[in-house]
Amino acid sequence: MTSVPVSPAEPAVVSATPVEPPRYVPPRPLPLSPIAALIRTAAQREGNLLSLLPAAAYRLPVTHLGYSRRSILLVNEPQLVHEVMQDSTGIYPKNDLMVGALEPLVGDSIFVSSGQRWRRQRDMIDPAFSHIRLTRAFASMRAAVDDYEQRLDRLAVSGESFSLDLAMSHLTADIICRTVFSTSLESQIAREVFDAFEVFERSAAQVELKALIFDPPFKKIRQHRPVLDACARIRAHLGELVDSHVSAADGTFNDIASACIAARDSASGCPFSRKELVDQLGVLFLAGHETTASVLTWLFYILSVRPEVVARIRAEVDAVVGDGPVEFEHIKKLRYVRNVFRETLRLYPPITFIPRVAMAPTRIGRYRVKRGAMVMISPWTTHRHRRLWSDPDVFDPDRFLPEREHELTPGAYLPFGMGPRTCVGAGFAQHEASLIIARLTRRFDLSTLAPDKVRPVARLTTRPVQQIHCRVTPRADR
Repeated sequence: MTSVPVSPAEPAVVSATPVEPPRYVPPRPLPLSPIAALIRTAAQREGNLLSLLPAAAYRLPVTHLGYSRRSILLVNEPQLVHEVMQDSTGIYPKNDLMVGALEPLVGDSIFVSSGQRWRRQRDMIDPAFSHIRLTRAFASMRAAVDDYEQRLDRLAVSGESFSLDLAMSHLTADIICRTVFSTSLESQIAREVFDAFEVFERSAAQVELKALIFDPPFKKIRQHRPVLDACARIRAHLGELVDSHVSAADGTFNDIASACIAARDSASGCPFSRKELVDQLGVLFLAGHETTASVLTWLFYILSVRPEVVARIRAEVDAVVGDGPVEFEHIKKLRYVRNVFRETLRLYPPITFIPRVAMAPTRIGRYRVKRGAMVMISPWTTHRHRRLWSDPDVFDPDRFLPEREHELTPGAYLPFGMGPRTCVGAGFAQHEASLIIARLTRRFDLSTLAPDKVRPVARLTTRPVQQIHCRVTPRADR
């Protein structure tokens, strides 16, 4: 076929078909060989377990991480993941390293307990997150976003840069304080809980690289004194909030804390003890704001560098909501907003690793598992697995469209866990996130100051190595 030259007097016709934006791959560590990954992680001196993951972890159903004193199996095959998470025999309780990291804050709560104790706690807490309770909590969510929009208005006028990480933590903590305890983050008690939690999040000894490689199974984790002091302050303040609810007249509070206080064991009829209430409410504060803040930090970072995604969100919000307030009934209609959230959860699951420990010798697939072995479920690797996802590292919210449902592998998406231990607050988080995304994107433009320097790290949740600094301006097309 020969081409026909275009005369200078006759301009070429430009197709009106919109050009598809280039595929976007957000920040991630490049998969390396096991030795190269170990050298990289040691050289970075960040203790970043994401950098430690070898390329095989993204290809194989089960990967044996052989550079540890304790045997570590990383399980990605959905059927095997389901077996471990379902844990019908009780052989895979929460890992001792994870329990040791969280116990000073949340005690023997739903987040770390196992067996019958966990079942009792879950049955008592579930009603606090029912659909009816969620509709009541939505007004408190909306009030928190109202206040935060005013803060962003001031930043837009001043032009001052701010930490996106801290901004999302502040907003989601305010929502949790209002919905769980009927108090805003500006109250003295709530502010002190938030400040102490910042110390815990930065400094708590978790699944540290040194302990992971050199320590034997079941070695007790020793937390640093500032962390223990922070946990003591948090628990003391949570106890004050519990006492204020217990001593109040009937009907004074209609929040999640009051629902937990009213909960009764179906077998004995007994309520939670005061210590148990502090344990459970500590979990709700930890999981209810930190995990959502983590994913929203990544989501708004992505929006700051992908204007075509912002444009689609705004078009949907304008079509569904118009110029009025975003109401509870709008949330389920914001399908693209929901899919952007789901895709960000896929690429940056807040809980990077779900560690379990084998309490007896067993088998996972063709692998023998000895007692004390760490059995690692990683939403990070399962969500990016080459055999489970098409273009696994590409940000593609449309992969969750109904017409592409056939592309999804059952069991390969687990940002809220799987089986009976699926996160009790999953519905809460999805409504909260959709409201925040719709409201803030409708009014503001974000620009990241150094987008090329952003890298993920596995801490208490999946966070940037360094805080992401942004500037905010009013929406440009209005």
